[in-house]
Amino acid sequence: MASESSPLLAYRLLGEEGTALPLNGAGAPGGASARKLSTFLGVVVPTVLSMFSIVVFLRIGFVVGHAGLLQALAMLLVAYFILALTVLSVCAIATNGAVQGGGAYFMISRTLGPEVGGSIGLMFYLANVCGCAVSLLGLVESVLDVFGADATGPSGLRVLPQGYGWNLLYGSLLLGLVGGVCTLGAGLYARASFLTFLLVSGSLASVLISFVAVGPRDIPLTPRPGPNGSSLPPRFGHFTGFNSSTLKDNLGAGYAEDYTTGAMMNFASVFAVLFNGCTGIMAGANMSGELKDPSRAIPLGTIVAVAYTFFVYVLLFFLSSFTCDRTLLQEDYGFFRAISLWPPLVLIGIYATALSASMSSLIGASRILHALARDDLFGVILAPAKVVSRGGNPWAAVLYSWGLVQLVLLAGKLNTLAAVVTVFYLVAYAAVDLSCLSLEWASAPNFRPTFSLFSWHTCLLGVASCLLMMFLISPGAAGGSLLLMGLLAALLTARGGPSSWGYVSQALLFHQVRKYLLRLDVRKDHVKFWRPQLLLLVGNPRGALPLLRLANQLKKGGLYVLGHVTLGDLDSLPSDPVQPQYGAWLSLVDRAQVKAFVDLTLSPSVRQGAQHLLRISGLGGMKPNTLVLGFYDDAPPQDHFLTDPAFSEPADSTREGSSPALSTLFPPPRAPGSPRALSPQDYVATVADALKMNKNVVLARASGALPRERLSRGSGGTSQLHHVDVWPLNLLRPRGGPGYVDVCGLFLLQMATILGMVPAWHSARLRIFLCLGPREAPGAAEGRLRALLSQLRIRAEVQEVVWGEGAGAGEPEAEEEGDFVNSGRGDVEAEALARSANALVRAQQGRGTGGGPGGPEDGDTEGPTTALTFLYLPRPPADPARYPRYLALLETLTRDLGPTLLVHGVTPVTCTDL
Repeated sequence: MASESSPLLAYRLLGEEGTALPLNGAGAPGGASARKLSTFLGVVVPTVLSMFSIVVFLRIGFVVGHAGLLQALAMLLVAYFILALTVLSVCAIATNGAVQGGGAYFMISRTLGPEVGGSIGLMFYLANVCGCAVSLLGLVESVLDVFGADATGPSGLRVLPQGYGWNLLYGSLLLGLVGGVCTLGAGLYARASFLTFLLVSGSLASVLISFVAVGPRDIPLTPRPGPNGSSLPPRFGHFTGFNSSTLKDNLGAGYAEDYTTGAMMNFASVFAVLFNGCTGIMAGANMSGELKDPSRAIPLGTIVAVAYTFFVYVLLFFLSSFTCDRTLLQEDYGFFRAISLWPPLVLIGIYATALSASMSSLIGASRILHALARDDLFGVILAPAKVVSRGGNPWAAVLYSWGLVQLVLLAGKLNTLAAVVTVFYLVAYAAVDLSCLSLEWASAPNFRPTFSLFSWHTCLLGVASCLLMMFLISPGAAGGSLLLMGLLAALLTARGGPSSWGYVSQALLFHQVRKYLLRLDVRKDHVKFWRPQLLLLVGNPRGALPLLRLANQLKKGGLYVLGHVTLGDLDSLPSDPVQPQYGAWLSLVDRAQVKAFVDLTLSPSVRQGAQHLLRISGLGGMKPNTLVLGFYDDAPPQDHFLTDPAFSEPADSTREGSSPALSTLFPPPRAPGSPRALSPQDYVATVADALKMNKNVVLARASGALPRERLSRGSGGTSQLHHVDVWPLNLLRPRGGPGYVDVCGLFLLQMATILGMVPAWHSARLRIFLCLGPREAPGAAEGRLRALLSQLRIRAEVQEVVWGEGAGAGEPEAEEEGDFVNSGRGDVEAEALARSANALVRAQQGRGTGGGPGGPEDGDTEGPTTALTFLYLPRPPADPARYPRYLALLETLTRDLGPTLLVHGVTPVTCTDL
């Protein structure tokens, strides 16, 4: 085994991949062994070489010459402050558990989820691809500055032909060299990087020694053409050696034209160039899959590399300001060669750094692409990138990236690409800061990194700084990158991704919801802000799908809970049968596209289970105030899963690895005549229990006959007009007079108005019916009701109907509702009253004896039909022995009325105050 003290040989065999993967999540698949890199080779060397790109592009003189020493140091401090904030976030995430291959992509995706993580990962991949191209183009330009046929410098050799085609050829040849090294694996790349590091270190040492050893000299500058093409006298820059006057002259800013582009420089342009040269802090993190111990190597190596490069830049800024006059700094960005003891060593260092930076970008891009392909976020497009060698090297991803870099080289626009690369890197840095910020704000107990020198303040400041720097460097590229990221996130959201990674958004939502639920004080409730909070009890969702969607429309921004009671006794069962059912019910909510929570319980009877759910559903101030039940009748159950397009299963059932179809998760509907889980006695008792618990009650009958377009999520644009009828009078105990619209009647009006506010019901007309007795004068009650509707801001059509059975003058007004609605009448008279009320309602619907909408006689109706009827639900009798009779009267009252809601409200819900 190689010694750890020898960096070049610091590889060791971790053994089979099955052993290595749980620890650091990387390596060769299929059980192949893989060599792992040390902290120095895997992190420090790539990061240092990537961050030395400012030396590659010969911009030390550019920054100091235009900005001056003081502003240059201020710019450097700001740039490294921004980078340091991101480094703190990287260190925190890297020390919070296992880190797999893919570097920053892995950290971001496993924190923010596949949608955001995949989009940022692809952008980070593109940044590395473009970064590789930029490094190669910069290397070609550096070579041609000395060896090109059009070189203008006084020391140019002018041996290489130039032009777009030649430059592309040189870049392609260098790309072939870089791609060959990366294709052969991380081991060869590490050796090549280490050799490059030695060359760069030697070159840097020679430059530092030259500042001290070389005496003052005049350095000829590139001649500039004069007016009318005339030649100007030769110009010289001055290397003065260490001179306090030179330092004093270089302290302040002196922005001038860039002699290479002719553009006037300013603070923003110089800072953009400086910051562009400092990017590359994630080069080591991209090698996470090749490291021995990434959780330790990434933080340690990145911090060491950042500190080392910062020290080198500061030293070079000071030495240049002490020894070079402003003319030399502004007119010859490659003055290092002119003052070096051995100029070729400077060229070797520059070329080696550029070559290493391109290798680092290419191998980093291949690792990110391989991780994206393994996660299968983009499907078959990236499938070839999954291929690896026996040693675990993703050579297919390298070739994939090599081809893309070759396409980028065709652009040949170094300055444009440099800005885009920097913006893409900043997007990735901001995403890393955002990931750490999200984990910190979520306060999840499992987020406990061993690196603790960070806080949410540093993360938030890092996000803001990166975004600010993006728009400072290139507003167009920044806006385009954010738009591209949004489009990719939308694509991945539509396509779906693995849910086993976890979503930090869920942790953040939990944290915020818990905080605000604690602040939701039920003692501060006010009728002005009342909203329905529904608990819908469902036996089998196959037969209740229309009701499930109708209740979703009735909730109006309130709480909506789907409740289900599983019959059983936990004492006699080996495990809880309820927990495995949650997945099916949540899938039902997703497929039906309703905004509902799911609450399931286990109970010996449905009535007891309903009591449990009414008491414990919800949390804090968000608890159901209304119970919704399907009507108890003898209608044969229907299977709406077979007719609803949202529940068609072929696409899901044919996809390998997909979740089971919903048709297999819920039992078939109850066969006609088979025993029910709930008896008529318990059904009415459940209604009575809810009223005793001060809950409003809604009973829904024939909801399956509702017009399909009214249950859609659209705007309700339909060629057929519909009515929503409201009868705010207790038709089983009609009481006339001006005050007969009581709390329950107002609740009916409120629920009907809420339904009309739903887009699918906008075009439906609300009608309110007033029942007049034989001796009541028409018009008076209508006027009072219209005044009330005006106060309540309810738009409705009011119709008076004369009903001979209604509003008898001798009706006792003081009769208690709890004694049942017909206590003063016999069963025969009560039955006759229910039939009479039913006939009255059907007559006003414009139907004969036919069924509801969609029934056999629908085609014979003239004008709009009634889509839904709201009726007053009387309280159940106090005597349980009369429950069956009560249910029979409700059945008679609602027979053949089509979709009907029987509503009983016990709480005030309307308010005329602002």
